[in-house]
Amino acid sequence: MRTCEEPRPPNGQSPIALAAGQSEYGFAEKVVEGMFIVVNSITIKIHSKAFHASFELWQLQGYSVNPNWQQSDLRLTRITDPQRGEVLTFKELTWQTLRIEADATDNGDQDPVTTPLRLITNQGRIQISLKRRTRDCNVMASKLMFLLDDLLWVLTDSQLKAMMKYAESLSEAMEKSAQQRKSLAPESVQVSESRFGCWSARKKEKASPNASSIGQYFDKHDMKESSYHLLISRLDLHICDDSHTRESGALKHGMLGGAIQLTFRRMAFDYYPFHRAGDACKHWVRYSEAMETRGQWAKKLVSEFQSKIEKL
Repeated sequence: MRTCEEPRPPNGQSPIALAAGQSEYGFAEKVVEGMFIVVNSITIKIHSKAFHASFELWQLQGYSVNPNWQQSDLRLTRITDPQRGEVLTFKELTWQTLRIEADATDNGDQDPVTTPLRLITNQGRIQISLKRRTRDCNVMASKLMFLLDDLLWVLTDSQLKAMMKYAESLSEAMEKSAQQRKSLAPESVQVSESRFGCWSARKKEKASPNASSIGQYFDKHDMKESSYHLLISRLDLHICDDSHTRESGALKHGMLGGAIQLTFRRMAFDYYPFHRAGDACKHWVRYSEAMETRGQWAKKLVSEFQSKIEKL
């Protein structure tokens, strides 16, 4: 894989549907989704203008699951609502070992002497939820959860600085990609706006006796917006100074090298890239009453911003 200076155009319709001679979600999509994939080892290499990285996975498995993330009858791994014209599908990826390595490129802006970043993890899994339109198979929203168990990571100070530079080099490309998705998907944005604007009405409709059981089940597992999540049960992070730095600098002044150890339990990161300021947050994974104060604060800022724009 290679990062692009400018985002590529979208892929368009589902290649599976086009190859099967259909334009909507149908039999071909269901057959591919029902496959159980097992790969002994896989290597992914990523090239960027600032660094190159590699991901190595061993004993990778991919399969369909039900909304409770359990393997079951394939008919229970999708939820289709004919009234909305949308379908929800659920996938899970598991592996035995994951190895990540990143290093600066020769023509990058990094220092000439760098220490490659290395991270080796044990078992982990990724839970993927997709919401698509049945008429063209386009993805309307997705939810990706990256789950890791105990993780031990030893970093030097130069590796920590390099990691921050790598993240900075990727942020620009990610921002351009996000802007492209927002500009090229006006219909999905309008659908999102109408869905958030009519959320309370939808809840009243769901409580009415005429609401179908399929619609209620769909609402229970629906993704209101795209999101990405990382959950680590325990992280032991060791940060220490480089040996060459200690020899050349610290020992000249009669000082010894230092280190710091950080332990995090149940560390979680939740990212909602397309959440609009002032929209409801009750559908968030870790929603709490404390967010109500944040919601009022955000709405106040948005209203003040809108009033200034109207004056201009």
